[in-house]
Amino acid sequence: MSKWNHRHILDLSAFSLEDYTSVLELANRFKSMPFTGARKLPALQGRLVATLFFEPSTRTRSSFELAAKRLSADVQSFSPKNSSLNKGESPLDTALTYVAMGADVLIVRHSSTGVPGQLARSFEHREKKIAILNGGDGLHSHPSQGLLDLFTLAKFFNPKNPLPKALKGKKIVIVGDILHSRVARSNIWALTACGADLVLCGPPSLLPEQFSNFVDKPPTGQKFDPIKQRGSISISRSLDDALKGADAVMTLRLQKERMSENLLTSLDRYHIDYGITHERLKCCEKQIPVLHPGPVNRGIEMSGAILDDQSICLVEEQVCNGIPIRMALLYLLAASESFE
Repeated sequence: MSKWNHRHILDLSAFSLEDYTSVLELANRFKSMPFTGARKLPALQGRLVATLFFEPSTRTRSSFELAAKRLSADVQSFSPKNSSLNKGESPLDTALTYVAMGADVLIVRHSSTGVPGQLARSFEHREKKIAILNGGDGLHSHPSQGLLDLFTLAKFFNPKNPLPKALKGKKIVIVGDILHSRVARSNIWALTACGADLVLCGPPSLLPEQFSNFVDKPPTGQKFDPIKQRGSISISRSLDDALKGADAVMTLRLQKERMSENLLTSLDRYHIDYGITHERLKCCEKQIPVLHPGPVNRGIEMSGAILDDQSICLVEEQVCNGIPIRMALLYLLAASESFE
């Protein structure tokens, strides 16, 4: 495993191919270990991991906390409803409180774009030895979800050696509300880095044409792209066309709250045009896996029959893989030399 050089994990745009390899290698080791009863790894014993989730979460928060406990870390959970946020405290002051209690890693989820990055910069300015792990911020990024999706696909394509090269040359379709999806953005950075060719599919109101240029240059504030040659990105408005020759399809949650913005005519129309069903998958000419980051709206993004079809639906596998991936990230951050 190559040396880990990241103090924080905020956005996958900053990951090199070596970084992806390190995470997947570690995750594969952790996944193969039997964690039953009181069996734990002592890797993070004495470290304190705090989950600061300023917006709701089931999968991400629970799997991060379980991952930390399996590495023997102490875990503190933050509940916004019962916190001093209701008294006017800022996210920074909340985070500083947990740092003062001895936290080594803060996993931060916030509805506003950029909050984890702002906290990271504030702590660096204060010379605090604290690592920030982005648990999802606004429409910006969800690194651990992008990595677990990558791991799930790599393990599907090459079960014995699930590394980034397993994705090279694969055609992956991402369908749905890409405009409002931080998951889609993280997957675009991760999958193209590993050489996958992406087809983004959705109506113009949820998928603007400029997404075809999404990885042409690094985000503002990032000096260069660590990936020399990325896979391609194309846009299709027809799901049937997009699925032809595809190796995998990932569908995203349709955020019903967007309906109030008149971005869609109806949910029924959306399912007809972009919903994943067994009938529609016949366009692929072979059996391909179906992924979804969850939570799933049955009968909208995919049919209930697809969700329940364990031969092709990898949703439960994604949830399972979230734990070893998040163990790997916590290990790389909290066990790194920067804490010594």
